[in-house]
Amino acid sequence: MKNLKGKRILITGGAGFLGSHLCEKLLSHGHDVLCADNFFTGRKSNIAHLMDAPFFEVIRHDVCFPLYVEVDEIYNLACPASPVHYQTDPVQTVKTAVLGAINMLGLAKRLKIRILQASTSEVYGCPETHPQPEAYWGHVNPIGIRSCYDEGKRCAETLFFDYHRQHGLGIKVARIFNTYGPRMHPNDGRVISNFITQALLNMDMTIYGDGMQTRSFCYVDDLINGIVALMDSQDDITGPVNLGNPREVTMLTLAQTIKDLAGSKSRIVFKKRPADDPMRRRPDITMAREKLGWAPTATLEQGLKFTILYFEQFINKNGKHAALDEKDGIKPAVSSVHAGDEYMRPLASRLR
Repeated sequence: MKNLKGKRILITGGAGFLGSHLCEKLLSHGHDVLCADNFFTGRKSNIAHLMDAPFFEVIRHDVCFPLYVEVDEIYNLACPASPVHYQTDPVQTVKTAVLGAINMLGLAKRLKIRILQASTSEVYGCPETHPQPEAYWGHVNPIGIRSCYDEGKRCAETLFFDYHRQHGLGIKVARIFNTYGPRMHPNDGRVISNFITQALLNMDMTIYGDGMQTRSFCYVDDLINGIVALMDSQDDITGPVNLGNPREVTMLTLAQTIKDLAGSKSRIVFKKRPADDPMRRRPDITMAREKLGWAPTATLEQGLKFTILYFEQFINKNGKHAALDEKDGIKPAVSSVHAGDEYMRPLASRLR
């Protein structure tokens, strides 16, 4: 049965944290969604509640290899996005970013369709300009431990704009800043994941550095709205466009906020800051405001409440949904979460 109302849309990395939310959003808009994922970091549990949707389909596929499908749009989100995951196999991370871009651009060129690249604020590296506008070229270490991701995404952007200039391909490039929310993996090594799991288990909450380094965190519902707005924008809006929340917060403030919201008895402790970890990161979203009419609406406290609620489905103090391993951290069990749970409703309706 063909969906006569909407578009046929391919989402690579569709079973990941962001990809699964994007699948939901596009399905809710009446589109026919094809989710492609090799499940290296994506999880079937992220999309299990969508499997009975009549216009949703899943294919196991690695974007390092060509994919031959017939679609109307492509969102290219496939790539490990947290340091724990992308540093596990750095060569494969580069291949996914670069070969994945080449293969998806080739598909878009053959079909003569729009394609959106999920790029990252990591292309700015350890920025010397603050906040970071899209015109800033970045300050990146090309041979560091984070380079597989940083430079892989920078090369992908190069490919997108070369395809645009050389072949007239319709492209959109979103530079995504730190995003959080339900379906983050408890063991992905990201700061919000770490703080929440540690707080819920009353473990020491670990800050790497003195706690004065800053980040800006965007709730996932807001970010997905921004991605869709970029894809649907006029042809001449190619990007790159920063998508993130311009509210800057220190790691110490973030840790204390999560501790308070979780009602935790954890201590906050400090360890050595890792190499190439940026001291400050905040998006200049002037372009997104002016060209897309987009800006985030959720406050950090609002978003954290629902993220903590989600994590509680995996981690409780009785060890029912999670086991703790001293070496590897939190090992989430199969999620009991389903589409009717509180955090699955759009944020705006949850806050009424």
